[in-house]
Amino acid sequence: MKQPSAKNILGTELENCCTHPPTGYFRDGFCRADENDWGQHVVCAIVTKEFLEFSMSRGNDLMTPKPESQFPGLKPGDRWCLCALRWREAYEAGVAPTVKLESTHEKALELIPLEVLQAHGVN
Repeated sequence: MKQPSAKNILGTELENCCTHPPTGYFRDGFCRADENDWGQHVVCAIVTKEFLEFSMSRGNDLMTPKPESQFPGLKPGDRWCLCALRWREAYEAGVAPTVKLESTHEKALELIPLEVLQAHGVN
């Protein structure tokens, strides 16, 4: 499934990141944002235990389910649309998760160099 109105960091149509669990600012599986998404959830990542622990240490617990928000909690191997700045922070700390390049929105390039994302990328 593709989101034809958006482009990924490779310049092609943005592809779906994950629908189980539903991710993205709009919870439609696409890592895209609008002006209301202050976090810019545009990086499609395959989360790791190290990243999840890092995120928790920064005050963002992505592991604990939150039924009231229909959030099942993440486990290593799940795909999730991450905030570009949090991904960059994890990169600088040496715990950046892998990135699904075709599902990472071109807006990520405003905060993270293409070469860095490609070095952590999978197709």
